[in-house]
Amino acid sequence: MKKITRFILFAIVIFTSNAWSQHSVAREWNEELLDAIRKDFARPTVHARNLFHLSMAMYDAWAVFDNEAETVFLGKEFGGFNCSFEGITTPTDIDAARHEVISYAAYRILTHRFQNSPNATETLNDLSSHFASYGYDNSFNSTDYSTGSYAALGNYIASEIITFGLQDGSHEQTGYNSLYYSPVNEPLILELYEDNSNINPNRWQPLAFDVFIDQSGNPYPLNTPNFVSPEWGEVVPFSLSSDDLEILNNGFDSYIYHNPGQPPLIQNSNEDGFDDPYKWYFTLVASWSSHLDPADNTMIDASPNGIGGLSIDDMPETFEEYRAFYDYMEGGDPGTGHDLNPITNAPYASQMVKRADYTRVLAEFWADGPDSETPPGHWFTIINYVSDHPLLEKRLNGQGPVLSDLEWDVKCYLALGGAMHDCAVTTWGVKGYYDYVRPISAIRYMAAKGQSSDASLPNYDPHGLPLVPGRIELIESGDPLAGDSDENVGEVKIYAWKGPDYIANPDTDVAGVDWILGSHWWPYQRPTFVTPPFAGYVSGHSTFSRAAAEVLTLLTGDSFFPGGMGTFDAVQNEFLVFEEGPSETFQLQWATYRDASDQCSLSRIWGGIHPPIDDIGGRLIGAEIGVEAYDLAIQYFNNTLSTPDSSETNFVNVYPNPFYNELNIKHNLGEKTSYELYSLDGKLLAEGIINSQETVQLGHIQSGLYLLKILNSESNTTLEIQKIIKQ
Repeated sequence: MKKITRFILFAIVIFTSNAWSQHSVAREWNEELLDAIRKDFARPTVHARNLFHLSMAMYDAWAVFDNEAETVFLGKEFGGFNCSFEGITTPTDIDAARHEVISYAAYRILTHRFQNSPNATETLNDLSSHFASYGYDNSFNSTDYSTGSYAALGNYIASEIITFGLQDGSHEQTGYNSLYYSPVNEPLILELYEDNSNINPNRWQPLAFDVFIDQSGNPYPLNTPNFVSPEWGEVVPFSLSSDDLEILNNGFDSYIYHNPGQPPLIQNSNEDGFDDPYKWYFTLVASWSSHLDPADNTMIDASPNGIGGLSIDDMPETFEEYRAFYDYMEGGDPGTGHDLNPITNAPYASQMVKRADYTRVLAEFWADGPDSETPPGHWFTIINYVSDHPLLEKRLNGQGPVLSDLEWDVKCYLALGGAMHDCAVTTWGVKGYYDYVRPISAIRYMAAKGQSSDASLPNYDPHGLPLVPGRIELIESGDPLAGDSDENVGEVKIYAWKGPDYIANPDTDVAGVDWILGSHWWPYQRPTFVTPPFAGYVSGHSTFSRAAAEVLTLLTGDSFFPGGMGTFDAVQNEFLVFEEGPSETFQLQWATYRDASDQCSLSRIWGGIHPPIDDIGGRLIGAEIGVEAYDLAIQYFNNTLSTPDSSETNFVNVYPNPFYNELNIKHNLGEKTSYELYSLDGKLLAEGIINSQETVQLGHIQSGLYLLKILNSESNTTLEIQKIIKQ
């Protein structure tokens, strides 16, 4: 019931939208995709890619009829894949042609991408209904646009993007699985509160559930979810440069752009546990967990008058700067807000709210978007909100002519979609390589070890939790946690959110904050989810959000939301899902896009998901990617990229890779082209002539890695060698 209320709140009250009939066709298909994401598994990498690929298709369908813009994919070589295009007759009604091409392309892409969604029947019915509402025929499958059919051109764009997606490194055809990664730690069985002291405390630990339900509300087929997308760095990006790429090996080759460097590893403390960066970062998460009790009457000014105003130059670099940037005991960062609303020239009104209401709403609002469209999708809802604002003038970068709704949307979506996709490629490449531990594992590990502050006190261990008065202490005899036989005396306790064991009915109960056994510490998340199933470093939320903030700032030419403030209403005892709250209605408020991004970053600490070291690395990477993606998009908009025509470029496309039994080879190298397939020890396994497009049957070979050689069969000259994988 609460989730339905939250969606209505988000869609109608806050990010208010006009009727779809008043939106562009690109906006309508973007809304369809966001709705499909909400019904799918919560896979940020997969959906960032879906958002980008749809945005690229819709932009190209618009740009192909524009004399000044340049396509990204259609008629180009993109990421080593060639999408040939011979042109099409200029339509007499360009608007109608664009509508038709966009709709056919979007419908085909989305029905393909969501055919195996956990709610596929509902999603595909919705997509078909929307497509049919335009009067289009979903039985028309031709891709032969040479007839002048704009429906066929839409189908062709979709078919080429679908084919590209089968060889872009995502492993889409095998369910986006990983090929090489395996965790070094055994799963943490959450319900048993077992001793967690035998793990590698620097590496990610899987979590085992009775039932795992992702943040979209879908039961997961495994009760110990696998690491999502640890090899995603190999996926073809939008704007990422090979100059920023490193290929490193931590058990398998990891493709890492914008390498942030090694996160801090746990130290063998010598009675100085609080001075160990690892221990400080993770215990700060535990400390901020104490801010989640509505019985605590601590008040904060949750308005742009009291929060926000930081720049990327304010981000900490050294450990001492981190300690000054984050308030360990009271929470928050050094941001002091904004003196005036630059639109009204009036001061922002203060909004005094309970810190516990603010932090709890933050943790849930930013977790996966208000209705689980995942973080990249969440920023698409924000850009749609901005686009609908009556004070926004749709001028690119705030300059030049006012753009039509369609031109504005396709350009915004391409820039934002490219940035979100590149953030996923970068962030999950980093996650897969560094494989860094999450707070629930680190905190329970250190608590199981003991305390690292004073060797003269009980339960000393160099890997234990540092003692912090009022936050982390030892249990003494007579303590309510001591146990009937004092069995817990000497153990470490934490003053924190008490966890899901104290919530019987989420519609009425609040867990509250109290002293708990350190080995029983929980993030502020749903008990069927707890922590995302992938490594922490760096934070995807911080990376996505900072990149999006930069893109929105550049697209609109203004760092401030239209009117000087964006808002979201959190309604009393309606918004929170897994416990009652907030205790009163209030607004999340942001003056600038960067303020919203910074708030998102802090929410992950209060939510128990990331320590500060995960946060800042993500913000810094996101700031770079946002600018890079926007700059590349502008080159496409202005036709200044000077990308060579595909008809003049030799290409070989091999897909899918990995493959099962059939391998497709597509090329424009002429008639005298052949292939040879070799094992790694040099044994020739298969050979043959290949026309411009050939399907090779390879079901007879074993699973493994092979070398595919493409040759000029007349001169026996090797033209290209590719590594391929048989599943």
